[in-house]
Amino acid sequence: MKRGLIQKEPLPPRFAAWFAARGWSPRAHQQHLLALAQQQENALLIAPTGAGKTLAGFLPSLVDLEQKRNRDGLHTLYISPLKALAVDVERNLQMPIAEMGLKITVETRTGDTSTAKRLRQRRQPPDMLLTTPEQLTLLLATADAEHLFADVRRVIFDELHAIAPSKRGDLLSLGLARLRTLAPMMRTTGLSATVRAPEDLQRWLVSQQDANALATLITAPPGAPADLRILDSDNALPWAGHSAAHALREIYAAIEAATMTLVFVNTRAQAEYVFQELWRINEKSLPIALHHGSLDAGQRRKVEAAMVQNRLKAVVCTSTLDLGIDWGAVDLVINVGAPKGASRLAQRIGRANHRLDEPSRALLVPANRFEVLECHAAVEAARAGTQDTAAARAGALDVLCQHLLGMACVGPFDPQRLYEEVITAAPYAGLSRKDFDAALNFAAHGGYALKAYERFAKLKPMPDGRWRIANGRVAQAYRMNCGTIVEADMLRVRLVPGSEGGRRKSGQPLKTAYTGPLRRGGRILGEIEDYFIETLRPKDTFLFGGEILALQGIAGDEALVVRSHAETPKIPSYAGGKFPLSTYLAKRVRELLSTPEEWNQLPPQVVEWLALQKHVSRLPPPEALLVETFARGGHFHLVAYPFEGRLAHQTLGMLLTRRMERAGLQPLGFVANDYALCVWSRADVGAWCEDNKYALNALFAKDMLGDDLEEWLHESALMKRTFRNCAIIAGLIERNFPGKQKAGRQESRRVTISTDLIYDVLRRHEPDHVLLRAARADAATGLLDLERLGLMLARVRHKIIHQPLTHISPLAVPIMLEIGRERVYGEAQDALLAEAAADLAAEAMAP
Repeated sequence: MKRGLIQKEPLPPRFAAWFAARGWSPRAHQQHLLALAQQQENALLIAPTGAGKTLAGFLPSLVDLEQKRNRDGLHTLYISPLKALAVDVERNLQMPIAEMGLKITVETRTGDTSTAKRLRQRRQPPDMLLTTPEQLTLLLATADAEHLFADVRRVIFDELHAIAPSKRGDLLSLGLARLRTLAPMMRTTGLSATVRAPEDLQRWLVSQQDANALATLITAPPGAPADLRILDSDNALPWAGHSAAHALREIYAAIEAATMTLVFVNTRAQAEYVFQELWRINEKSLPIALHHGSLDAGQRRKVEAAMVQNRLKAVVCTSTLDLGIDWGAVDLVINVGAPKGASRLAQRIGRANHRLDEPSRALLVPANRFEVLECHAAVEAARAGTQDTAAARAGALDVLCQHLLGMACVGPFDPQRLYEEVITAAPYAGLSRKDFDAALNFAAHGGYALKAYERFAKLKPMPDGRWRIANGRVAQAYRMNCGTIVEADMLRVRLVPGSEGGRRKSGQPLKTAYTGPLRRGGRILGEIEDYFIETLRPKDTFLFGGEILALQGIAGDEALVVRSHAETPKIPSYAGGKFPLSTYLAKRVRELLSTPEEWNQLPPQVVEWLALQKHVSRLPPPEALLVETFARGGHFHLVAYPFEGRLAHQTLGMLLTRRMERAGLQPLGFVANDYALCVWSRADVGAWCEDNKYALNALFAKDMLGDDLEEWLHESALMKRTFRNCAIIAGLIERNFPGKQKAGRQESRRVTISTDLIYDVLRRHEPDHVLLRAARADAATGLLDLERLGLMLARVRHKIIHQPLTHISPLAVPIMLEIGRERVYGEAQDALLAEAAADLAAEAMAP
């Protein structure tokens, strides 16, 4: 592995004096990075939170710009995965520039930047431009890209581990390949938290014209060990659910005792619920705010500004605040629910203190019994420095299609030269010319099956073999639709005049929602998914932005709402809001379960639960698969414990029920969570397993990922949804049009109908179409988690243990509680869940 050099580069006098005036000494990794920059090397810096990672990344540029008297054009590009991070970095960067009296200009360019400022930045760029992957894609697709980027010397990629293994990373890598062509003198610097495989990021940063090329790795020493604690609640631990309602008083007490707390949850629905419940018990009126991606951008900026100014006591947030922004006085992180990954937990822990030499404080709050095990596994991993970040993957073909269209918007291109450029990008280093040509044919006319339709003709061949865009509208449409983030159909939530004010606290009298005529006007609170609103009727209430709202009606692209004080509002669920359980944590949970000697670190009620499982049934072995069968409620149940995450379990359930149907077991349905899978049927599956010695081995055979999977995919709506997203990314279907900010609801419906029809045509006439292949790859890695499911089935081959039972086991109680449960939070739902859990638990504990 190529590692950082030992020698250190001395700081210029002005910089040395600045460090000295602040009582600082430059850290070794900052000096090493400066030395590498002086030697024109590409570098990857891996450093913990608070290690001065961002300053290290910018120091070579600041030094270089200070020493160049005659300079013109853009010198340094900084790419951030978050707009808020770019803004935060600009604010922090302006301080040393001002204090050292450097004549260096720094600006941000995000989706919030005005059109006039964007135009001016292209003509008169600053010395340093701080931007996002999407903005870089737009800039590279303009005719003046060559002029704008010709003088770029450095590109800094912040939080690279969060971008690289995704479609955003694929598109960004293609943009980086183009930058190398436009600015041959350019060098790259990647800034990252600790990752599992640094080589993947080292490769990503440099041209793969040489297949062994790696950026130089610099690793900063670890900071002070984090102060990690798992809440051992005085209250009864729930058997299932994710609300953590049992621990809210204890969470509130921890917030009160700290200076400032970030309360992380895994989904926006959880964020809404936890925030609302904290306000319900907020007798001391502590300033607590809410932050998630569906809130209005202005509201999020207000919360961020209040954090910087230390005016808040706590913020309930999702992954929108995961990354490396310095939020000042945060001294405690509370993670509600299991973190789902060791690396994600480490990232969140790092938001507390943000100083290398002081320990970050974090409190994990398990929401149910299985999450206690997962939290213990995550804490062990964090203390050991174990990482489970995503592995590198081949570049997506739909992203390549978009990039080819973007390059044509700049001007005519030669396919061979562009192919040679594309394969220098690490994700596309293995791209065949055949696949490149398939993507090019798609960008040109949609592919063989769609070639006859004029609407898909976007590129034209030229006599000299180059390709150009068909007309100016293609370029305009591209710039309005580029990027890889496909949002669900959303409605703006507008709080109309005449709303009831205030937030009800405990003891406050109940009021009814406004029931007057449909009103217009009022302020925008944010956006909510269309399909959720369509499940509501006028006057139905729901949580949003930390408030209880009552729906008045839908007008165009807006949900018109008023404030309400209803006791049991619904909570919107958001697509893509759930994280999968990491492979590392899943393995560690299985090991912990099967090792009673390690249970002394667990709460007594969890130990009692596991001990009873061992007595009534057996414990799931770490490398085998336990399958329990029992009768209950007039049906026969099969419960398996793979511990491979909800996505893999849902796919397994779909395939398993097909096989059970063929075996005559008459399955009626299934449910899955991160830990287990339950299928119920009319036929006695337990007796069938006992009568057929190898029945379970056949039922769970890996060949279900062959024909069974293909048949199911062809019948399911999942592939059409996946194809629709790929079609939007690839540019086949446009959602945004000149004169409209976003696609309206009717246009979204048109897109759905159009892509469904195209999907059917391609399946019949061109089954190997590049977009169908892209959709299959997406489904396999994302929605279905096929690789992980395949590894699990291979691991348990001939190691499936059948345990017939006379009644439900203690370990099966959580998954059984999932059956027929409505996904709504609230006191009434928690009470119903507790009642059902009590009944099932009593049954499980019966002799």
